[in-house]
Order: sequence, then C-alpha cells, then structure tokens
Amino acid sequence: MADDAKTEREHGFPEGLVRTPGRRIKGTVERVLATITPTDFLTQDVETLPLAFEGIAGGRHAGFTRRSGGREPWYPRDTEMANERQISLLSVEELEIIASRMELPRVDVAWIGGNILVSGIPHFSLVPPRTRLVFESGAVLRVDGDNVPCRIAGKGIAEHYPDREGLDLLFPQKARNRRGLVAFVEKPGIIRPGELVTAHIPEHWLYPKA
Repeated sequence: MADDAKTEREHGFPEGLVRTPGRRIKGTVERVLATITPTDFLTQDVETLPLAFEGIAGGRHAGFTRRSGGREPWYPRDTEMANERQISLLSVEELEIIASRMELPRVDVAWIGGNILVSGIPHFSLVPPRTRLVFESGAVLRVDGDNVPCRIAGKGIAEHYPDREGLDLLFPQKARNRRGLVAFVEKPGIIRPGELVTAHIPEHWLYPKA
C-alpha cells in the first residue's frame, strides 16, 4: 500500500485518494420476469428470459435508444438517447430490507417491474457502474448504476396493500440505495432461474473532493 501511495503521488494524484481493487462475487438467479405488453409496468414470472442486444424483446424498456425523462434533467424531456436501462435487477435480501422499512409483510419484485431477482450478492444496489454481471448461460449485462426508487413503483406496492395509505410516497423514502440496478445487454443469451451469476467488479477510484 505504501508503494501504491508513492506511485499515486508521483502521478500527481491527490493525497488520500482511495482505490478499490477489483473482485468477483457469485450469486444465484432466483426468478426471471418480463412484461406481457410494452405498456405494462408490472412484470410476471417466465421460465426463461431471452436477452438480445436491444434488451427483452417486446418489453417496456426494450430498444437501443430511449427517451429522456425526469432522471435526465440535463436534456430536454423526450430527447432520444442511448438506452442504458434495458434491464432491472433486484436482490432478495434488499427487498426484505425494503419490506421491513415499510413495515410490510413483503415487497415482490414483480410489483415494481423487476426483470431479474438474484440472491447472495451483498449490498447489491451498491455494485458500481461498469460491473459485468456474467451469467452461467453465457449472457452478460453491464451495470449502468443503481435504480432510483420512484412513486410509480410505489403505486405497484400500494395496490397490494389497500388498507395502507401513502405507500406510493413511502417507497421512494425507504428504498433508496436498495432498489437494485439497471443494466444493458453486453452479450445476448438466455437466463434461467437457478443459474449462477458472477459480478465482475472492476478496480475503481473514489472521486476526490475538489
């Protein structure tokens, strides 16, 4: 570590810069889901999930490009841009945390439009961008980043608990940093429940303060 710090200083890097080494973490695919029509938000379990370069054929988020929205304030709304949000992934462990925070028996991945549910990868929503999710079947997804929770997903949960008010607004508060990841297809393939998935996390730097 001392030699690394010396090399960093020689290259003009700021003092205290933190480098996180790359690593691999294995998990399991528990469920795969898809929408029935492109207008659907809720997803349903399927036996297999075929992935093409444009994402899930016929799915809500399929396509090489998409239209910008509230998540992209740097563009005028409806600007055509690259589609880095083809696939939504969540983890069993984090859905349990969300349900506990919302004081609900459970939150199902299908209610919030998820496509792939995994288990065994700790702090799944904090997996950094550029991570490759390599599936046993050969398919590869490239992580764009964490999926910011929204009121639309909260409404999907609220529909299953009609006796609770305000769940649509509570979800964005309680699911932050636990709502999973969005990714795009880097290598097509067919994903099935029960197969292994390995997160190939690259070496990365924590961007220093100015």
